[in-house]
Amino acid sequence: MDHVTIYGRASCGFCMRARQLCEIRDIPYRYVDMIEEGISKADLEKTIGKPVHTVPQIFVGDEHVGGFDHFSHYVQRFEAAGG
Repeated sequence: MDHVTIYGRASCGFCMRARQLCEIRDIPYRYVDMIEEGISKADLEKTIGKPVHTVPQIFVGDEHVGGFDHFSHYVQRFEAAGG
């Protein structure tokens, strides 16, 4: 799997779960704390090209996957395909 980038906030439980999933599955990832980095949801909207209402927002390589639920399903499909 390509490198994962997780945009989130420290107070977000789903952001923590996304990080834990990467650690458990030994998936290389980078966590970007949006508050510390001064990144807003509007900033992410410009990158993604659609409205951002929640965090985390997760990318695999350059592909926007979505939030935690989408990412969890993505990982399951990747592993089922022999990844």
